[in-house]
Amino acid sequence: MLVANVRSCFTRADAHLALALLDQSGDETVERSEEKLRDSGLDAILDDPRLLRALLSTRLGSAASEPLFLYVVARHAMLQSGEDEVMLADYAASILLHFGLRGRANKIADADDETYDTLAALAGEADGPDTRRTLLVRAHLGNYALWLAGIFPDFIEHRRWRRGGPPIDYYDEMGQRGFQLAADHRLANEHGLKSMFALAAERFAVMRVALNRVSDTLMFPNVSSPERLMRQVRDESRWKVA
Repeated sequence: MLVANVRSCFTRADAHLALALLDQSGDETVERSEEKLRDSGLDAILDDPRLLRALLSTRLGSAASEPLFLYVVARHAMLQSGEDEVMLADYAASILLHFGLRGRANKIADADDETYDTLAALAGEADGPDTRRTLLVRAHLGNYALWLAGIFPDFIEHRRWRRGGPPIDYYDEMGQRGFQLAADHRLANEHGLKSMFALAAERFAVMRVALNRVSDTLMFPNVSSPERLMRQVRDESRWKVA
């Protein structure tokens, strides 16, 4: 089961690289960055906007580990969307890290042989006699909805307008439902996962918009379409109203 544990994968080498990347910005000395690390912890370094810029624009940034890169990308996308909760950025980074592997997005667990291509199929198995499996299915309903709507919003919009597919709001609703069902599961409470799933359900749309930023700017930066513009305007208006 995916959990918010990418931060726990950071090594001393990751911290040293982050400091070196900040040093390349030229805005402060290595000594000052190290002092900030000692006084305020690694989060003070990870949340520095110069770190993201250095990761994306310098040769040294290409040496970053996948956990470090994906966490910083997810964290700053969340911050840009107004979400400051570290656990949500950590969880989003975990989805990016694991679902980027071939076939993992369509399976509720690495060792499970069943594959799922639709949210409806997952929702149909949210209840059943196997208690452990139903928790995995419910969590994966949220994860899969976030992965699809967060990273592939242009595909969803294209399919909606060309083939009558469901809108992104459908993915928001199904993802929120999956995480809430997972939070309500008995095993989630027993294993200390209830609060994480409940928060993911509450903030699902914010997480999705944050991952849209990642998709639009880093993964598919050269796409220009009326559907993308309409989505961006709609989401921007939604959060301004909120």
